[in-house]
Formats: sequence, C-alpha cells, structure tokens
Amino acid sequence: MKLPKNYRFIEIYLNNLNEEDKRKLKEYNINENLFPSNTLFNYPGFIKCLNTWKIIFSIEQWILAIINSKGLQTTIQNLYPSNFDQRLSSSRLFYKLLFKIFIESEAKLNTLEVIMVRDMDHDCFNDVFNLILQNQDFIYNIKNLKLQRIANGSKIYPFLKFLYSNCKSISSLYFQFPRFNNNNLLTENYFLKIINSQENLKKISFERNYLFKGKFLLSLKDSNCLNTLNTIIFYRIDFKKIIISNDEFEKLNVLESIHILYCYSLNSDFIQQVANLTKPFKLKSLFMDIMLQIDSLRLLLQKSGHYLENIGFGSIISNELRKQFELIIKYCKNIKFFEFPGFDNLNIYLSFDLIKNIDQNLNYLSIDFHYYLDYYHNRTNNNTTSDNMDPSSVVLLNLGQILPRKLEYLNLSLNFDIKNLEIFLQNSQNTFIKKFLIRNKMQEGSDHILPSIKKYIMKKERVKYLAIMEVYFEKREDLSFMKDEVKEFESYNVKVQNYNDLYVQVYDLIKEMD
Repeated sequence: MKLPKNYRFIEIYLNNLNEEDKRKLKEYNINENLFPSNTLFNYPGFIKCLNTWKIIFSIEQWILAIINSKGLQTTIQNLYPSNFDQRLSSSRLFYKLLFKIFIESEAKLNTLEVIMVRDMDHDCFNDVFNLILQNQDFIYNIKNLKLQRIANGSKIYPFLKFLYSNCKSISSLYFQFPRFNNNNLLTENYFLKIINSQENLKKISFERNYLFKGKFLLSLKDSNCLNTLNTIIFYRIDFKKIIISNDEFEKLNVLESIHILYCYSLNSDFIQQVANLTKPFKLKSLFMDIMLQIDSLRLLLQKSGHYLENIGFGSIISNELRKQFELIIKYCKNIKFFEFPGFDNLNIYLSFDLIKNIDQNLNYLSIDFHYYLDYYHNRTNNNTTSDNMDPSSVVLLNLGQILPRKLEYLNLSLNFDIKNLEIFLQNSQNTFIKKFLIRNKMQEGSDHILPSIKKYIMKKERVKYLAIMEVYFEKREDLSFMKDEVKEFESYNVKVQNYNDLYVQVYDLIKEMD
C-alpha cells in the first residue's frame, strides 16, 4: 500500500472549514495562517476514492511535520500530547473535520477502502459514520468497496447494516478479515447480505479470509448478482470447507474468470467437486505454494486447463514438479503470465519447454532462484557439464533464444555471470521488453553488470522501463538512486525505476487484468 509522501494536502482541505471549526483548531495551536490563502478548485468536492487508514496515518504524520517545523513546546503538548487519550482526541478531531469537509463539499465517492487495524481506527470511523448517516449521498453510489484487516467486526455492524440496506450499486467487493475476530458467524451473515443485496456486482475478492467457509457459493442461489458476477478471486483462502455444487454454480450465468492464488487445502475432495460440475470452471489463474497431487492436478487441468492464463509455483522445489510441468505443457496452451520463483536443474529445462509451448501468448515472465540450491550445487558438483551447471547459468544460456518477440514484463532474479549475461542479451536481441527487471544476487567476486546492460540494452533501446537491484547479503544497491546513471539511460529513452516499485505482485496484477 503506497502512502502519500507530502502530508500538506491536509492543509488545503482544512482551508474549507467554516469559522466555528477553525476556532476549534486554535485549541490545538493550529493557526489559520497555516492554510493556503487561495485555492483554485474545490478540491474536497472532487474526492472519488477514500482510504480510511491512509487518512488517519496522514493526519498523524502531518501533525509531526508541524511539530518539527515549529519546534514549539506548546505545539507538542497541545497537538501531539504524550497522554494517549489526548492524542487520540486530537487525531479524531482532524479525522472527523476532514470527512465533514468532504461531505459538505458534496463529494460523492466511487471507491471506499475501510481499513481498521487498531481500536483507535474503529473509534475514528464510528465518529465519521454518524456524519455519513446524516448525508447518505456521500457513499450511496459507491462502486468499489474494500473491507480489510478489520480488527473487531462487531464494531462495524451498524455500518454493514447500512451498506446492505442502502448501497446496492457496488460492482467490486474486497473482503479481508483476520483469523481471530469477534462473532465470526454474525459478521459472515452481514457480509453475505451485502453480497446478495447488490444489483450490479461484477467482482468479489477474498484475501486471507476466515469467514464464509462453505457458505459463500450456497448463499448466491437467490442473489441479485447471479446475472452480473463475472470474476471471483481467492487469495490465501482455506478451501477445506468450500462446497461447490452444480445447482448453485449453474446459476452464475456470466461467471467468466476464477482466480486461485496461493490457497490452502486444494485437495482431491475440492478438485473432484470441480471436475463433477457440468458447467465450465473457467479457472484463469492458479498460483501454488503447496504441491498438488498429480492425479488431482490432472483432473483440474482436464477441466480448466484451456482457460488458464496465469500460473506460478511459489517456492516449490520438488522432483514432482517435473510431472506437473508435463501436465501443464499438455493441457495449458494459453498461458500469459508464468512465475517460476524456485528452480533447479531437475525442472528448469521443462520450464523452457513450457515457454516454447506458450510463446504466442506469453506476456509476463518471472524467474527466480534460491541461494540454498545454488550453494548446495556448488558444494556438491565439481564439473561443468550442462547437467551440473549452476541454475542461473542454465537460464542465461538457454532463455534468450526462446523468448517471444515482445514481452510486457520480464523479471530475472539470478546470480549473474557477465559472460553468460552477455550471451543471454545477444540471444534475446530480437525481443522488445517493456518492463525489464534484474535482481543480481551477487556472491563474493561477482562483477557488476551495468556495463553489459548499457552495451546491449541501453544503446539499442530494447526496453522502455528498466529496474536493476544488486544484492550482496544485506546490502542493496538500486540503479534508480544513481542520478548520473539514470540521466544517461534517459538520454536513450530508457526510464529507470525502482526495482520494488516496478516488481509485479501477482495479486495486484490479477486485479488489474479484470
């Protein structure tokens, strides 16, 4: 979750306060001179997306910024008191005033993200909810609702009731609740009511959710969203008690994509339920941390392999992975995103076969290797035959010539040898890569790769965005912090970005795709 770097935007909003509210601020040593004298637009009225946690965090950081700039003891005491209750009171006041400004400016939200990690977050939001009840147009027509990390579900029951009774135009729902929550059963029922009350619901996302269990699909049989719901995302969900029956699944008339990302209990019982469905199970994404039984995977891919577009193996390293690759090569011809963070020489060659098999569709490719495998390899193998070559070298010597002509994204996290890197760059010279990420896992005696990148990438303008991070134990060096180098790359129309910023998180990519 990216946070704002400049918290002074709060002052622009507070400039819209009425005189009575401005007088309240003086109690906290906030002077009106702090606010801009003139603003060109009604900024609060243009607000379309609100994240509750970002607002409270920004308020706290803004207060600290004022303290640091003024350096006044009275400001510290009044604005950011050491007493927790007083500190909570000041943050709650600013939080409530900001929402009051948004509401009185007649803002109408499109997206509301409610994140409540602490009891303090609940208290602040409850203050605001009373304002919302008096001005329901503020969130009446929200299209995207995100409920995440709710520390105490029972504290938002009035808000949940309001949602399923009044807000029926939500098109995208996101739920993420912690394992331990008060009265899970009642909270679950409220969320099911929110789902079933929607008239245009298109997407539901569940992340690390310990609600619903087997009830979710069963509850949809009389839902308003049967003719609108087209995407369901499961992210780190336990499928142990999930029930999929023909009767309920058949009624999802426009369901086009199901995404299963690093979920648990993908066992034979669940997969047999999928195989028994008469309607297609349009599984678009399958990312696994835990090895599936071969027979179960075969059943799943026979049913859904034709629809599969995004696949990854987490950090799985096993002899069984070879058999899984063989099944994927056989049943999956439409892969667009392939993530392979963890390999050895037992399975890397099969991954090359898969890449060649899907090169017409492949658009995102991420390949990683694990230090311990490379360390083990170097300790146990003393010859340089291809079978015993270190995994990073195998990738660099074999990957370039099998890449498609164009890639949206390529991430290589390897131990780069200069000679082998240049072979890779020469072999892939006919491939244009929009976003090229390199994470060089350096060892003692490793060379820096930047000269080779300049020669084969920069001067030939083969990429649009480039990110390079060199890692040596705990040390990190990112190309984006080297100003002179960044300018040189930009002179060749190559935009250098921070590695972590350009790196694609699977869940975020799936959300963007749908």
